[in-house]
Amino acid sequence: MASMAQAIRMALAYGEQNLGIEHIFGEDVGPPLGGVFTVTQGLTKTWNAPLDERGIVGAALGLAYANVRCVAEIQFCDYIYNTIDLLKLAGMSCWATNGDWPVPMTIMTPVGAGIRGSIYHSHSFDATATHIPGFKIVMPSNALDAYGLMLACLKENNPTFYLKPKALLRVEGEEPIPGEPPLTPEGRKQLKAMIDAPLGDRSKWKPQWPALTDYTVEIGKGKIVREGSHVTVVTYGRHVLIARDVADKLRDEGILVEVIDMRTLWPYDWEMISASIRKTKRVIFVNEDTEVSNFGEHLLRRAVDELFYELHARPKLLAGAFVPGIGLSDNLEIASVPQFSDIEKACRDLISELA
Repeated sequence: MASMAQAIRMALAYGEQNLGIEHIFGEDVGPPLGGVFTVTQGLTKTWNAPLDERGIVGAALGLAYANVRCVAEIQFCDYIYNTIDLLKLAGMSCWATNGDWPVPMTIMTPVGAGIRGSIYHSHSFDATATHIPGFKIVMPSNALDAYGLMLACLKENNPTFYLKPKALLRVEGEEPIPGEPPLTPEGRKQLKAMIDAPLGDRSKWKPQWPALTDYTVEIGKGKIVREGSHVTVVTYGRHVLIARDVADKLRDEGILVEVIDMRTLWPYDWEMISASIRKTKRVIFVNEDTEVSNFGEHLLRRAVDELFYELHARPKLLAGAFVPGIGLSDNLEIASVPQFSDIEKACRDLISELA
């Protein structure tokens, strides 16, 4: 019953102990805070970087060029954009040298809306990340995948982006992480006592990690969260949970929605996606990044290019509004990114189109 934040923390602990991770760093990543979302509490390889995103990415790149495995966090993805040239360099290096220069670094950053973070803490980064060839990119939707995808990133010789949906970091998983206490209220308390730092003085506190094991989610493999035959919804991150709930509601009415959790944005599981589209004949791509130059536009274009004559309705993209930022008030945030009602309406509209 670990939360996503706890799952990431346990995966990083496993990486320190078993995968040769030597540095985990960023703003407030080290003690006493252990990250603004607590994902680095209690780890032994952490340290606090200056308030300098270019310095953080530059340090990660230098370590990776020296073949030192590291994880660097940008505290919020809103502040990563002044590092794009360095990220481009990281993406090119392994490819340009035919693998002679591995770049074993993971850039970890929280993304998306959902916590009322307003204009400086609510951006998405998935479209920009997919515009930087050479990186492998993951975004989990649940605690177990968060653990498994982090281990996959920590084993990579290519640079990786680990995008954390900040709205899900406190959401508890429904599947056990290998080694964690039982999925019961008592198990939740036990895990918290083992790995969550206490309030107040933490100078003498040390975590008691569960018997963590290697559970790796393969990069490039999606997951069918709900099976259906009437329309396919392809999404990732926090919208997986929303699309799942829409599918559950519509199933009661006899409308069968297939929900695909991409889990990794690059490389992505086109075999799974295309097979689902061929089955349902209808597809909606959903994410919360701004709609212009959206990653979903690429997926939609590919669906049209390769599956046009198998579609029974035009494919649809639901994405964030093309506005400079997301406002603080509930109404502004709700109007800026796709909601339950938007996905439900899109499913109904697509099913009725040309029926």
